[in-house]
Amino acid sequence: MVLQQFYLGCLAHASYLIADEASGVAAVVDPQRDIEIYLQAAARLKVRIGYVFLTHFHADFVAGHLELRERTGAQVCLGSRAQAEYPFRAFAEGDELDLAPSGVKLRVLHTPGHTPESITLLVYEPGAAAPKAALTGDTLFAGDVGRPDLRASLGWSAQQLGEMLYDSLRQKLLPLPDATLVYPAHGAGSLCGKKISKDTVTTIGEQRRLNYALQPMGREQFLQLVLADQPDAPAYFTYDAVLNTQEHTSLEASLEQTLRPLTVDEVAAAQTAGAIVLDTRAPEEHAHAHWRGALNIPLDGAFATWCGTLLPHEAALVVVAQPGREREAAVRLGRIGFDRVAGYLAGGMEALAALPELLAGRPRLSPLELEAECSGAAAPLLLDVRTPGEYAAGALPGSTHIPLSQLLSRRAEIPADRPLVAYCETGYRSSIAASLLASWGAATVSDLEGGFQAWRQR
Repeated sequence: MVLQQFYLGCLAHASYLIADEASGVAAVVDPQRDIEIYLQAAARLKVRIGYVFLTHFHADFVAGHLELRERTGAQVCLGSRAQAEYPFRAFAEGDELDLAPSGVKLRVLHTPGHTPESITLLVYEPGAAAPKAALTGDTLFAGDVGRPDLRASLGWSAQQLGEMLYDSLRQKLLPLPDATLVYPAHGAGSLCGKKISKDTVTTIGEQRRLNYALQPMGREQFLQLVLADQPDAPAYFTYDAVLNTQEHTSLEASLEQTLRPLTVDEVAAAQTAGAIVLDTRAPEEHAHAHWRGALNIPLDGAFATWCGTLLPHEAALVVVAQPGREREAAVRLGRIGFDRVAGYLAGGMEALAALPELLAGRPRLSPLELEAECSGAAAPLLLDVRTPGEYAAGALPGSTHIPLSQLLSRRAEIPADRPLVAYCETGYRSSIAASLLASWGAATVSDLEGGFQAWRQR
């Protein structure tokens, strides 16, 4: 048996390939949308991808099940409670899939809670009576469990799903042997849980001992614990969850349309028509000089998550990137279903070298410079865009706290008549916030270089 994990750090997403080497048949579980890694692994192992499972309809990314079906002929497999536009093989509770006669076997457990159609896949080595591993999707993580509050817009209350989750964990997963390996669909940094460990593999026994949500407790206490202090869910989550149930264009077909070089005049025309100019360069590069009105969400960070949080999925996007990174930006947007990319600025920012009228810039203040600003006659408003937990652990004196994920909905709280200085923990989110504020027409806006970490070390 081969069980290989693929971990995509920018989305904290884990996917899997399970193969029976004797038969040469493999199944892929919860694939990302750009599927070359699975095709390459299958070629290396000399196996054929015959099946692709989704443990549930993911909200934080668009899965690659349709791409694998298109490229390999793999059969799409879902739990029997799932409903989708495309044909799929439905697996009821206890149904099994043999990758070979008397070979590697997969058994399905219905484990609703994170979503109503969630399943767990038990993986059995040839001839084994007990499972070697459980691929738990978003039902059970290392250190946490899947949040049950993401389906409200689709008709499921957090209370309903939380009660399902309580039963799934206690009736389906906790009875598994302690030695059973647990392979979840996410690690630390995912917004599908609040306390997910950095570990990408664990065991049932370890989670029985250490996971706060698996300790002995009644249903109501469980619901209170699991529903408390969940991070803000990005706006794109419902869009992606629905898109994963639908037939849609493959990523490669989308990239053929979106990876188009645009002249300066074409970018300007697109912006005038309502397109968002998305600057994916580093914060310091954006601050030095950028296309006027551009929003800065740097590639070297949680790029897709913040794009999905702050950009409407129906908006046309024009990408500004370091030359050579345009495809990376388009792929990462495509992973969350943001396929409406009009193109990219050909030549990057050098195309504007002789066009200063299209350029803007803004200062990034050092901690000492900010101290001087704050002691002056026209002290700026300090805007803390970190999470509530970060803010509670320490903040700049007199700062106003509006998490970046809430900046759009709380725009009216930001005064238009004061200089603004945004800050976060390291300077990544503050650059996003400052560019957003500037695009709204703030006259004087800057951010704290190095963030609160630099402030503490001044």
